Amino acid sequence: MAYDSFSILKSSAVPMPIENVDTDQIIPARFLKATERKGFGDNLFRDWRYDKNDQPKADFVLNNPTYSGKILVGGKNFGSGSSREHAAWAIYDYGFRCVVSSFFADIFRGNAINVGILPVQVSPEFLHQIFEAIEKDPTTELEVNLPDQTISILATGATESFAINGYKKHNLLNGFDDIDYLQAMKDEIKAFSVNR
Repeated sequence: MAYDSFSILKSSAVPMPIENVDTDQIIPARFLKATERKGFGDNLFRDWRYDKNDQPKADFVLNNPTYSGKILVGGKNFGSGSSREHAAWAIYDYGFRCVVSSFFADIFRGNAINVGILPVQVSPEFLHQIFEAIEKDPTTELEVNLPDQTISILATGATESFAINGYKKHNLLNGFDDIDYLQAMKDEIKAFSVNR
């Protein structure tokens, strides 16, 4: 498997209500030298997390011990900017398995799914409800159900459906990247080639 399979995720969430978060903010360009997916989480939101002396900025949410979990809740237009897949690598390597927003840049959405992160696009109203619930209680849990394609705020019972491409959903449920998907079909591919 290319990454952990994704089915139902129940977790507290880290709120980052900032709009237009681009990939250079997610992982600055100076950290793109590595070609393996490991180690990028150390520099996730590097310029927002640390000052020029490499000291953590107390006012940035990832440095606030009040918030934790495997779900990152971002503002509208998350993942805009360049097409660097390292942004998704950094989010996954840090430990997030789901990003929630009211709008995602298309290339970021694809890159995220390809490395095992589920981007859940919700309505602006539901996103506001999520931020409110976390503000009221930072331990509030969300449940992201990929088979049913729903996201719920467990404390309030509020639920909303989300869309996902069927092929990408299949891959996430199985922990497949595109190569794994083809390898899982190798017997069928072999049989097809024999009959041609």
